[in-house]
This record gives sequence, structure tokens and C-alpha cells, in this order.
Amino acid sequence: MGSVIAIDAGTTGVRSRAVFTDGRPPVAAYREFTQYFPRPGWVEHDATEIWEAVKTTLAEVIGALDGDEIAAIGITNQRETVVAWSRSTGQPRHRAIVWQDRRTATRCDELAAAGALPAVRATTGLVLDPYFSGTKFAWLLGPGGVVVDDDLALGTVDSWILWNLTGGEVFATDTSNASRTMLLDLRSRAWSPDMADLLGVPIGHLPEVRPSSGRFGLTSERCGVPAGLPVSGIAGDQQAALFGQMCFEPGTAKNTYGTGSFVLMNVGDRCPDPAEGLLTTIAWTLADGTTSYALEGAIFVTGAAVQWLRDGLGVIAASAEVGPLAASVPDTGGAYLVPAFTGLGSPWWDPYARGTMLGITRGTTRAHLARAVVEAMAYQTRDAVTAMTAASGTPLAGLRVDGGASAMDLLLQLQADQLGVTVRRPVDQETTALGAAYLAGLAEGVWTQQELLERWALDAEFVPTADRVVADALHTGWLRAVERSRGWALE
Repeated sequence: MGSVIAIDAGTTGVRSRAVFTDGRPPVAAYREFTQYFPRPGWVEHDATEIWEAVKTTLAEVIGALDGDEIAAIGITNQRETVVAWSRSTGQPRHRAIVWQDRRTATRCDELAAAGALPAVRATTGLVLDPYFSGTKFAWLLGPGGVVVDDDLALGTVDSWILWNLTGGEVFATDTSNASRTMLLDLRSRAWSPDMADLLGVPIGHLPEVRPSSGRFGLTSERCGVPAGLPVSGIAGDQQAALFGQMCFEPGTAKNTYGTGSFVLMNVGDRCPDPAEGLLTTIAWTLADGTTSYALEGAIFVTGAAVQWLRDGLGVIAASAEVGPLAASVPDTGGAYLVPAFTGLGSPWWDPYARGTMLGITRGTTRAHLARAVVEAMAYQTRDAVTAMTAASGTPLAGLRVDGGASAMDLLLQLQADQLGVTVRRPVDQETTALGAAYLAGLAEGVWTQQELLERWALDAEFVPTADRVVADALHTGWLRAVERSRGWALE
């Protein structure tokens, strides 16, 4: 039997993972790479080190396959991070500028002051924020950046890996990654001349935009892995997770509970109008041109609040303790924690909000504090989902979850009670890598979408049990706490 290999190039490391067609446990290898912080607010990676991590992990996985046929390779990646390199030599011209980097914040403020935000929202579905790739590309083309000539290539990490895998033969990206650059017209799925002019990024230096599922090219003997393997799937990490969770129908959604959380809802094949507090993105485009769009809510702090309990306050000694500690009390005793440590994300987008603890009494214990942290995860997700359903007019059909905090049964029951829908946790939670493998295998006929649906296996299911009046009253208290946290840094 055969396999499909996913290359999951994340923010701190690269994981290559073989997904077997017969359902055997996957084989994987992982390598971290260096994080560079040259100035406050600047974050960079060495693109060559990323590629070396890809080669090393691929070689380990392929070596463990014992001759099994490799049907395809898929790529998923940290989104918005940009790379500049020379087409003739394949050498980077600058360190990669990471999605977390804030060096273009002033430029984004200037564009907003000039009235550019409505056009950016309408065309790209994004907001003017240094998070996205467009102003990073523009910075690279300016003073202190790179030499601009015909040999220059500008791309996101997926394009860099694809270029190297194919020996410099293919310079392309997929629609999901392109939709995070602030340069793509969401409706035409092509680079926007207006956005390129606005940001000062020549389209001729950007990769070709292709479907997320479809053959991009073949591996080259020059890339250090077996030659002739089809590279047939590419998607940004959160979109890949949405696909890996089988959220194929409008109204289906996933939440990844990590350091922060990303909630994505499939809203179908029609690009929605900009929604206040949310991002509009392309989820994926299949080989036949069928495109699914998604609304995205970015929650800045979920698991990071658990780390704060552990490292900042010493309330727990290990992150795994938070679930049992929180479950040791039936409620928070009326206390709320708003973990706006770095501001609030969707749907508030308030950079001046700050962390707030309200409702404390002499009876408040460390267990109540732990439970308030867990409940805040559920409340923040409800806020994002409420905005999504209002914007799309599509009710939530259910929520599929992954990420470290999804191991907490208490959290998932609270989430089901707050949303009023069933929450499902899969057996295999490496959904980002699965999505990349599935997109590639789909393109090569390894499986159909129906067969993919049948591969998804349930670990646990949580149905709403709380009284709706009680659940809504708790959420109302949360909203009161959020209002008290907002704008705090301005006062």
C-alpha cells in the first residue's frame, strides 16, 4: 500500500508526516529551527535552515517507509511569512520576515490614515495590519531590503519549499496562502493590480497562483529526495486544518486551541462581504476550480493564559494540572478572567484592552482562577462564532476541535454548552498535516472526498447539557467583564 507525505512547515519547526492509505499509524519526523529577534518587535527565520529541516525530516520519513510507494507530497505552512530569493541561484537575499513581525505597523497606520482600509477590506477580506504579507514584501523592496532586479522572487514559505523541491522549476503558491498576502483579489483569485500599486509590490516578482489541490510539479533529483514525486497539495496551516477536519460544507467549523486560537468556518463558494471583527479568507480551491471561502476569528490568548498561571503566578506546576484543578469546583464563584494580555482579537480587535480579573471575593481560590481561565477559552470562541454566524447568515452546524487544550473534557463541555452545538474531537489531532496530505492525495486520485470523510474518526463528542438561560447569563457576565477590559491602556 502507498502513502502521501505532508510537509508541515510551522513557525518553530518542520514536521514531515507519512499518511498511509490503509490507515496504519503515521510515520513522522520533526526538526526545530532558529528564531531571530534582531530588534524589538522584529521576528525572522533563516529560509535556508527551514529548507534543511524539510530535507532532513523528509529523508527520515522516506527512510522509514520500507519501500512503500509515495503517491504524492503536500505542503502546509506558517502563513504570511515572506521569503526573498534569487531565481538563478536559489539563495535567499534576506532572512524571512515572520508573520509575528511588527516592523511595518507604522506603514499600516499611514495607509489607514490615507483612507485605504475600505479598499483593502473589499478586495482582500483582510485588515491593515503588519500580520499580513503585503507590507512585509514592500519593506523588503525598500531601504535596508533587497536589490530589485529581474532575478528576484518574492513568496511565502510554501513557495520557497515548492521551488526547492522542484529544483527551481516551479514558482507558485495556492489560493489559500495568496489570500493572506493583502495582494489577492478574493473573487477573481488573481493578484490585484490595485493592491499591488497601493503597497508598491510588483506582481512580476510574485508566484503564480494555483488551486490548493492539483499537481504543482515533480521533485527534482537536485533537492535531496527521490526524484519524480508529485507535489500536489498546498494550503496555509489553518486552512489545511479546516480541510483535515473534513469541514467541507457551509456552516462546518473548527477551532484550534493553541497558544491562541483560530476559529474558521466554511461559508461556501460565494465570497462574503467584509464582516466587522472577522477576516475573510479562501479556505481552498480544488483542481476543478471549485473554491470554498471561510470566515476566520483570531483569538490571541487561550493556552497562553494557562502558561501565565504556571509561569507568571505559580498557581500550577505543569499545564496538565489546569483541567483537573478547574474541574474541582462547580463554577468560578462569579469570577471572570479576560485574558487580554496583548489586546483582544476577534471580534473586538482592541489593541488597547488589557487583562482583567473581576468578581473576586474572599472565597475565590486557585481552583476558581483556573476555571476562569478555562471558561474564558469557551467564551472567546463563542464571541467569534457569533460574529461568524451573524455575518454569513449560516448557522453553526457543529464544531470540530484540535490543539493542546482540546484534551480537556471540561473545556469542550463548556464549549458545547456555550455554543449550543455538539463539539467533536478527532482521534488524530495533527489536522494541519492531514489536510495537506488529503489535498495532495485528492489531486492524485488516492482518495475521493467521500472516502476522506470516512477516514475522520471520533475520539469524543460533547453535546450541550446546560440550561440555555444559565449559559446565556454566564456569557452576559463575560461580556460585562470584556467591556471593562477594553481601552484600558488609553486611560
